[in-house]
Amino acid sequence: MKAFEFSTELLPGLPEELGLECLSRLPYTAYRLASRVCHRWRELLQSLDFYYHRKRLGYTHKLACLLLVFNSGIQNGPKNPGVSVSSSYGIAVFDSVSQSWDRLAPVPRYLNGLPLFCQLASCEGKLVVMGGWDPVMYDPVTDVFIYDFVTQQWRQGKDMPSKRSFFAIGACGGRVFVAGGHDENKNASRTAWVYDLRTDEWAELGELSQERDECEGVVIGEEEFWVVSGYRTESQGQFDGSADVYGFKSEEWRRVEGVWEPGRCPRSCVGIGEDRKLLNWAKINPGVRVRACGGRVLVTGSEYGCGALGFYTVETKEGQNSKMENISVPNEFSEFVHAACYAEI
Repeated sequence: MKAFEFSTELLPGLPEELGLECLSRLPYTAYRLASRVCHRWRELLQSLDFYYHRKRLGYTHKLACLLLVFNSGIQNGPKNPGVSVSSSYGIAVFDSVSQSWDRLAPVPRYLNGLPLFCQLASCEGKLVVMGGWDPVMYDPVTDVFIYDFVTQQWRQGKDMPSKRSFFAIGACGGRVFVAGGHDENKNASRTAWVYDLRTDEWAELGELSQERDECEGVVIGEEEFWVVSGYRTESQGQFDGSADVYGFKSEEWRRVEGVWEPGRCPRSCVGIGEDRKLLNWAKINPGVRVRACGGRVLVTGSEYGCGALGFYTVETKEGQNSKMENISVPNEFSEFVHAACYAEI
């Protein structure tokens, strides 16, 4: 970790190394309050060096971040007074350790609900929300918002270079990768871009081998960004079996054939197996959808076609059989999950 120079001790009476160790063990929920103790603590807790220091020591905490539809309250209508319920998109947070649920504060620009079908990604302890449709006008938007779990505040990032919906997304090392999807005229896209959280800038990555609408993105290790399946403009709904793979070291795309079941939508079904190869979670059950990963995989699904939606966690330890465990979910958070990622804080 980068050496910090403090004019005062981190903790009075303790060596700097021991003070740093104590602060490293603080739960993330205490960060906002701890940041108010003094300028030195705030500077330390909000630094990337401190984040990676805690990560190396194994002190980070993983949360599942889910895009859900929340009922915002009862609206009285002329025909059904007190019956109509207004709904909006929001972010739910699930802690698999404490089995607790919470809801993030709304984005200031969208106090009545996030853009419909926006995408989620997370890196370096922050949650990133991108794209989607305006919740009132239903027009595609280019908005980018970043939530900092340390300060518990939202900030707006630089807009996406173009409007796109149902695109692949993945994150690694302070960067968020997007590819494919379709534009405001529903033309499938083959372009790809990367957003740097540190510089708040976008850079083009070059084109995919083909158009890929409704594709799925997944990052394998810290090496590659996979853009799986999707379909061309003229092949609406005919999902392809190939993928485009971007190498972080080579900074080039390569095409891989036969990695997905042709005709099957990859959205929320793509996982990573123990052999670091793509995994189709829907083969467990057609109703299963993967929603967040990170040691334990959070999945949703139902026992039969129109059955009640259930939430489950699956251990992904090497050499062990996967076993699904049911999660108790409060009614407020039991709606269909539209997008998800896990945040390491």
